[in-house]
Amino acid sequence: MRYKRYKNELDYSYTPGMAPTVELINRRPDRALAVYAHPDYKPGTGANIFDICKAAGVQCETNAKIFNIIADKENIFVAGVFGKFFSPLAQTLPHVVFVNPGDAGNLGANLRTCLAFGLRDIAIITPGADVFSPKTVRASMGAVFHYNVALFASYDEYATAFPGHDKYFFTPGGETALGDVSGTGDARVSLVFGNEATGLPDEILRRGRRVRIPHSDAVDSLNLSVAVGISVSQFYELGYWRLEVGG
Repeated sequence: MRYKRYKNELDYSYTPGMAPTVELINRRPDRALAVYAHPDYKPGTGANIFDICKAAGVQCETNAKIFNIIADKENIFVAGVFGKFFSPLAQTLPHVVFVNPGDAGNLGANLRTCLAFGLRDIAIITPGADVFSPKTVRASMGAVFHYNVALFASYDEYATAFPGHDKYFFTPGGETALGDVSGTGDARVSLVFGNEATGLPDEILRRGRRVRIPHSDAVDSLNLSVAVGISVSQFYELGYWRLEVGG
C-alpha cells in the first residue's frame, strides 16, 4: 500500500519512534498495518523491532523512503502505520473529557499522564487537536493505544450519553477548591478540561461543579498539562478508581 503524508481525514496514521510503535504492537496489534525500520536502525539492548514484530505477527520491513513521509525532519529510525480506532466509553468508569483541545503535543502529554493514574476512557469534544495525529501519538509515547477513545460533536452530546456521571469542571474561578472535593466511592465521574488558551465556555461551566486548583496569585492560571496531572492525581487519591497494576 502506498501511504501519504498525514492528514486528519485519512483513516490511518503513524507512530514515529520506537516507544509508540512498540505500544501499538503490544496493545493494538489488530490495528497495526505495517512497521518500518530505517536502514540506519540499530537494535537496542533487548529490544529488536524485527523480533517484536515477528512475535506479534506484524509485518516489518526496512524502508528508507517511508520516513520522509512519516518522520519529516525528525531523527526517527522506527515507525508504524495503524488504522484509527474508536471505542464506546464505559458507563461505569471514570472519564477525562477534553473540550476543544488546541495542541496535539499537549493532548498527547495529557494522555500519558492520565494513563499513569489508571484512566482508560477519553472523550474529545470537537473541533480540536487530532487525537491520532503522529504528533499526539509521539507525545503520548504510545499511551493512546491503551484507551477507549470517543469523539463528540458537542459537550451536550457527551453529557446526554453519560447522564449518570458526576461532572467536575476545572476552571480558575471554580467555587470548590480541589482539596475540598471528597471521595464518594462512585467511579462514574467526568473530569472536564477546556482549551489551553480559552478554558471552558460559560455555557458548560453553568452545568456542573466548578473546581479550582489553589495556587498563588503570582500566576493567573496553571498550564493545562500541569492542571490535568494535579487533578487526576487528587481524584485517584480520593479513591474514585484504582490502578491496574501491570496493565
